Amino acid sequence: MLRSIVLAHRHRAHSPTGASPAGDADVHLAASSVRARLSLGRSCVRGQLRGLASASTSTQASPPSAAPEVAAAPSAPKQPASSFIEHGQRFSILGKSYTADAWTNVSPSILSKTERRLHLEPNHPLGILKGMIEQHLAKTEPGIYKIVDSMNPVVTTVQNFDDLLITKDHPGRQRTDTYYVDADRVLRTHTSAHQSEVLKGRSADGYLLSADVYRRDEIDVTHYPVFHQMEGIRTFDRKHLASASLHESIVPLLATSPAMASASKTVGLTSMDEVVRLLGASDANPIQPGHTSAEAAFVGQHLKTTLETLIRSMMGNDPNLQLRWIDAYFPFTSPSWELEVFHCGKWLELFGCGIIQQQIMDASGNSDRVGWAFGLGLERIAMRLFDIQDIRLFWSSDQRFTSQFKAGRISRFVPFSKYPACYKDVSFWTPPSFHENDFMEVVREVAGDMAEEVLLVDQFTHPKTNRVSRCYRINYRSMERTFTNAEVDFVQNNLRETVAKRCGVELR
Repeated sequence: MLRSIVLAHRHRAHSPTGASPAGDADVHLAASSVRARLSLGRSCVRGQLRGLASASTSTQASPPSAAPEVAAAPSAPKQPASSFIEHGQRFSILGKSYTADAWTNVSPSILSKTERRLHLEPNHPLGILKGMIEQHLAKTEPGIYKIVDSMNPVVTTVQNFDDLLITKDHPGRQRTDTYYVDADRVLRTHTSAHQSEVLKGRSADGYLLSADVYRRDEIDVTHYPVFHQMEGIRTFDRKHLASASLHESIVPLLATSPAMASASKTVGLTSMDEVVRLLGASDANPIQPGHTSAEAAFVGQHLKTTLETLIRSMMGNDPNLQLRWIDAYFPFTSPSWELEVFHCGKWLELFGCGIIQQQIMDASGNSDRVGWAFGLGLERIAMRLFDIQDIRLFWSSDQRFTSQFKAGRISRFVPFSKYPACYKDVSFWTPPSFHENDFMEVVREVAGDMAEEVLLVDQFTHPKTNRVSRCYRINYRSMERTFTNAEVDFVQNNLRETVAKRCGVELR
């Protein structure tokens, strides 16, 4: 939830929820067996994260004789121009039928991913990470967290936006950002779309939601239109919190939180001003008026302690590990924070989190409870944990990839090889309605995972007509073999035809 909305606020920076535990690994991801990267697969490798956490020219593809031998080669789309879902067309998602309307922008290639559910595969890097987090939280608070990980990806706009207090004018609601099944339903953009649903059930004091989520986005080795999130929710009985003094509730928590060690010396907290100081809240990141000082202090510190201990356990309890809390904004929590870790000379965000808006708790039948929530992207952490440098690999069925991972164990990914790239450019005049994400969708549907990266390499405005010209460079590269010139030229030609038709551009 909490990572998903911040994306839209940062305009698509891409980072804004009962797997069986594996062995007795706990989440002490053995430091000697892990080499983690903390800059989207390109940064230095150090020990702190070893525990977790018109022209079509350019470089030519290698000739067929240069291709290494592989078990299976990826197939190129044969009729990309007709592969989009048109208005009035019937289509199905996980066995349920829908009819496309003016809002529909899902494509067959995206819909095919709904059946994969990588987070449920125990020997997949995402499934391994998910299981270890679940195991750790089950040990720290036995019997508290209910695992919810098989929800349908089709949700209503009310679930995805309104229930989470996301405004009507929020950019995340636009068709350029979100996959619409029809005017009233979308492919969920975050696990938080199920938050109200699980809270209404009142079947547990805490929940761990894991799911595949969908967003239209740029194309490179760290972005994919389908990725996976985990969300944690923890609720508390307000009567129970009211029965204990603020000092009795807070000090034991503070003592277990290294990053809040100085606050553990605080005794006799009695005023809201003192709680604001303790939590680092402010006018811009306020404590909710409907919460008492005891509730705000306890829930906020419980959240911070839970996440700090989780990260430290994942990172091998390194005493030199540096963490920090910074203020954040999410429509559905207040106060809100992000937890960052210092590595390779820079701070990296790991979690977005906060105290759930009481309005959401009340609307879900939980006015007698208060709670917190956190969100994380599984791929974001797994790419560093397993040293996977290309996000497309998570979807690979190549045995040279899948055979390298086993449940309960973090192992560094060993690349098969670095196959040569083939760069092709496409230039066109854009209409006023052009949006880059629409172009990216055409590339994804026509080229599929053949496209490793798409970059805007040139743009100019004609001085007389004010028309805008853009030139994009597409990097075609397979993760499994070397492409032939004929393969790439076939796809590039289809791409040019399709982008002219779907995006209303004039090719140059």
